Amino acid sequence: MPEAHVGHSAMSTAANDPVTELELDPGQVAAWMADDRAQVIDVREPYEHDAGHIEGTRHVALAELSAAAASVERERPVVFYCRVGNRSLMAAQAFRASGYDAYSLRGGLVRWVDEHHPLSPHDGYVSDH
Repeated sequence: MPEAHVGHSAMSTAANDPVTELELDPGQVAAWMADDRAQVIDVREPYEHDAGHIEGTRHVALAELSAAAASVERERPVVFYCRVGNRSLMAAQAFRASGYDAYSLRGGLVRWVDEHHPLSPHDGYVSDH
């Protein structure tokens, strides 16, 4: 089992839920980013990304993700995020089905901000979809 799954067993009985196993809490994503352990991709629309995004992440709109798949590294985990986690979960499921170690940011950028993680630019905000 990949090291990325460590910690999920401590979660409630939902630990065996395939969706739960694809989702990572904001704190874990922040830690992975700090260690350069994962590539993080914003799958929102350009106007959403421009309003506010996680510093140091890549932007590929969901509609363009399939065409950009070859540029996503297979050697390390990829975490997708969107506004609340629905679009990023679809991306994670598709990439996981294609053999990537793929995840979605649980609760999306809304939860990221609710847990006091920063946005870029400094006056950035979570745009409505």
